[in-house]
Amino acid sequence: MADRSRHLIGLLLGAEEDWPQAFEALLQRVGPVSLDGHEHEFGSRRLTIEPFDLNDPVRVGLVIDRLAYWYYHPREWLKKAALMNGTYLLNSPFTFQSMEKHSAYCAMLRLGLKIPRTVLVPYKNPLDNVRWAYTSAKYNKSFDLDAIAADLGYPLYMKPFDGGGWRGVSRINNQDDLHTAYDESGEMLMHLQATVEYDKFARALSIGAETMVMDFRPDEPMHNRYAVSHDFLNPSAGHQAVAISRIVNAFFGWEFNSCEMLVKGDDVYPIDYANACPDVAVTSLHYYFPWAISALVKWSVFSLATGRRSKVDLHTERYFAIADDESLDYDAKLDGYLALADEHFETAKYHEWCAEHLPDFDARVREWVAGADFDRLLRETVAGTYPAHEQEEFLTHFKGLTNLWLSDQTSWSRET
Repeated sequence: MADRSRHLIGLLLGAEEDWPQAFEALLQRVGPVSLDGHEHEFGSRRLTIEPFDLNDPVRVGLVIDRLAYWYYHPREWLKKAALMNGTYLLNSPFTFQSMEKHSAYCAMLRLGLKIPRTVLVPYKNPLDNVRWAYTSAKYNKSFDLDAIAADLGYPLYMKPFDGGGWRGVSRINNQDDLHTAYDESGEMLMHLQATVEYDKFARALSIGAETMVMDFRPDEPMHNRYAVSHDFLNPSAGHQAVAISRIVNAFFGWEFNSCEMLVKGDDVYPIDYANACPDVAVTSLHYYFPWAISALVKWSVFSLATGRRSKVDLHTERYFAIADDESLDYDAKLDGYLALADEHFETAKYHEWCAEHLPDFDARVREWVAGADFDRLLRETVAGTYPAHEQEEFLTHFKGLTNLWLSDQTSWSRET
């Protein structure tokens, strides 16, 4: 009789119900996985928040964290679980705490990625600190905000140095916008960032070794922001968008993250790629929702069954060695970074492992999306999201998009 291991996945949640239910339903469809004479079974539990002793055992082997980026008590529990118990984390609270948007910009500029010009300006309002008046009077150098903006060029964006979820982001079209946004920034520390004229706004969602690049329309309502468009980038830009998203994640040790990029022809400009809690709601991802939850299940199962270990040491010097190699052009450097990222994510091993040990999982996902359980989830989510008079309209909208995904997946599976 084969040895058996029971792996438990912890879900650390805030206010979400749709994707956790989908994750739990699809995880049940994985079934036992046999690997080298050892049988692996998988389950999940929703984690609660309570006092903890630093020596307390941790039952879950992997945690999908959707809460600790703003709620510090569970963040510290995650650190304890990783350092003392070897718990695998999606995502790393260590790097998301230290590598906020500002540090992420700096690191990717160091690699030579095409980050738009960015300037950090001092706080508009003094901090609540008794030393502020003395320090600012003696050391703060006066500056010309208008001159900085003019040098960057209008339009530009003002955004918090550590922001997320579009908090505090303003489009600056002129001097009036500039001073209004700066006055309203208060005690937030702000970047001014140049923009570029772009053809497409791409948003890539990366989960482990898988990446989906989506045509994103930020000015649309949330339910309509992700366009179902499979070839909206040319091959070069599409390759760069996938590579940049995966490189960012490998560099920082992130495994569940979205990357926003402006695309002009063959040029890809990353503008936001530090998202500790990326959007996976069915009411925004719709068509792409089954892929996202399927990828999350497969990566979690793969990581646990193969004994994958989280790394606190990032080994960034390997990336910097490529960045400093003057014999390499931009494309060659990007390929070098991507090779390091695929090594980090064991990309080839992951796809081979899924093909061998989860050969019919994609069919089970399609069966679930076509069934009554997904229909119930969608109806409940729509009912909890939209006013009563709009619910039937949105239910039809999302059901049509997920049915389109089903049709496309069925066609592609027949072709392959």
